[in-house]
Amino acid sequence: MKKLFRFAAALMMTSLLASCGGDDKEEFKPSLDPETKCDIRVVGDYSNFEALEAEFDKFNEFYPKVTLSYQKIDDYTNNLGTALSKESDAPNIFFSYASCMAGGDKYESARAHMEDLSDPSLKLNLDCIRSGLLNHGDSGEVYMVPVFSRTYGTMVNLDLFKKENIEIPATWNELLAACQSFLDKGYESPMMGYSAKDSSCLMNTIAYPAFVAELAKKPEALAKANNLDPEAGEYMRGALTKVKDLVDSGAIDIDKCNLISDNYTQVILRFFEGDVPMMIAAADTVSGTKKRESQSTAFSESPFEYTYIPIPLTDQGGYFIDSPSVEFSVNKDCENLDMTNEFMRFLVRTEELNAMASIKRLVTPTKKLSFDPVYAAFGEIPAERTFSPEGLGVKDPLAKQIRLASFKVGKGTLTVDEAVSMYGSLE
Repeated sequence: MKKLFRFAAALMMTSLLASCGGDDKEEFKPSLDPETKCDIRVVGDYSNFEALEAEFDKFNEFYPKVTLSYQKIDDYTNNLGTALSKESDAPNIFFSYASCMAGGDKYESARAHMEDLSDPSLKLNLDCIRSGLLNHGDSGEVYMVPVFSRTYGTMVNLDLFKKENIEIPATWNELLAACQSFLDKGYESPMMGYSAKDSSCLMNTIAYPAFVAELAKKPEALAKANNLDPEAGEYMRGALTKVKDLVDSGAIDIDKCNLISDNYTQVILRFFEGDVPMMIAAADTVSGTKKRESQSTAFSESPFEYTYIPIPLTDQGGYFIDSPSVEFSVNKDCENLDMTNEFMRFLVRTEELNAMASIKRLVTPTKKLSFDPVYAAFGEIPAERTFSPEGLGVKDPLAKQIRLASFKVGKGTLTVDEAVSMYGSLE
């Protein structure tokens, strides 16, 4: 625990020195008339987006007469295409997700509106983004630019570990031992998380990193898995066994996890009750913790120190799975396209993307990786245990199979052997 705190402090100091030194500064020079008056509208599926609105204010320092706004679209997947097809008042910029944009009729019309952001004439600094996060078309096109990155792990109540004199686990065996120690001390579910549905559940947060790591070792395995070849199911075995072992050992009480009604606010508020040593969640959930500290009566009355670490799935430790969380696309048919691209040129820079990530409490997509202290443990993960699924070429059908398999194994509706044998046909 002391090592973790020392690393967090050092990382914060490094980040402060880097920002003070000015190495991240990429001076923005306006290329359009500063007196231009127009509207730029961004749409997505966030309820609110304070981090982006802060960038609106900065952009207005250069273009004070440009009105920028963000709007949430209800039932985003189904309604985005309709919004983009409007003859007037169509959004200029919209959230896009690689898993959805790669296929599916619901997004077909949205894909048709995407501008190629790799066009040299736009002068977007795509080089500031980690290459594994960029999705490229067949001819090198870039239709989506990540503004946040996500990873997978577990929130840790540091005060409980200190109170019970239990070491924060750094290996798989240490994780099992820590959970058993908490069980022996009367904790009913040392690890918890959202488990009610197969999407974004705790089982996938455990299994997905292990499966990606296994496939990364064997290119032929990745090809089979992407093609939904039943033989690729065997490569899931290790990941699924991890899920089963945690459930069977009592480390995870599925019945208690089922009481958590969503994978964001309710996961956070349940963790803030203060009696859960570890809460499994993706970084998208962790991003909401700071804002909800004051919303939790339990946490306000009895605050505690917490952090977010990779789940230590191996004898060496855990994995840093580096994957886009939110990406932006430009509607090439929108009004005020020149100013829209000017805003994107302003936004896609190390300084601004890091600033957004800091406000949102997510991982920046830039090469100048600057972690919020809550993610400090991920800074210790070596390159050999860091993977970008998009860079490797992991496709959504593959991701869906491990998500369904881990859910069914965790719930006990399939054995590991059954799930392995059903790879490619899981529904």
